[in-house]
Amino acid sequence: MTFHATILTLYPEMFPGSLDLSLAGRAREAGTWSLETVQIRDFATSKHRNVDDTPAGGGAGMVMRADVLARAIDHAAPADDPRPRLLMSPRGKPLDQQRVRELAAGPGAVILCGRFEGVDQRVIEARGLEEVSVGDYVLSGGEPAALVLLDAVIRLLPGVMGNDASGEDESFEGGLLEHPQYTRPQLFEERPIPDILLSGNHAKIAAWRRAEAEKLTRERRPDLWSVYKDREE
Repeated sequence: MTFHATILTLYPEMFPGSLDLSLAGRAREAGTWSLETVQIRDFATSKHRNVDDTPAGGGAGMVMRADVLARAIDHAAPADDPRPRLLMSPRGKPLDQQRVRELAAGPGAVILCGRFEGVDQRVIEARGLEEVSVGDYVLSGGEPAALVLLDAVIRLLPGVMGNDASGEDESFEGGLLEHPQYTRPQLFEERPIPDILLSGNHAKIAAWRRAEAEKLTRERRPDLWSVYKDREE
């Protein structure tokens, strides 16, 4: 099954961007996933093809119109389209590895990239859009966020990473940040690779890596650590 992504955007030229390089690019060439863009402005009906208007109740900026977005969404994803409809939004639910894995296991996604001050709430409700955030900050538009989401998903598609186990021992898998990594040279600026990693004792190496992952998570992400500890107990 090919993972198919449809991006609704005012800037289709931003895609595929970095997704046409490295593992993701090779996977797209191989047909593991596909991408199409939909120009939202094509569904505007006014003389100047306006996609936004002033916010009801007053305020700064502009808001993307419900009617224009509804036509674009209905064109991109008919009612029987099984793919989730996502809206990249700073007020959305934070994207995490569990949601990434769920998306990677599905048929694809329809992703709306917001602009201006936001999107008319009525189209969010009427078209069942799932608001997704990639962090507690504001971007100039949803396009960079969509690229981040797709990068996270595509690397988990079967065969993309070559060794599927590569995705099982990294940050956020199992609820912890990833342990420190080392490679040659054995000595770098008087900093050696930890002896345990050169011991050949796989059980002790696994225990060391687990302890380091727990230490990093406890120090850097107390929110993740709290959830992890509650689950372990």
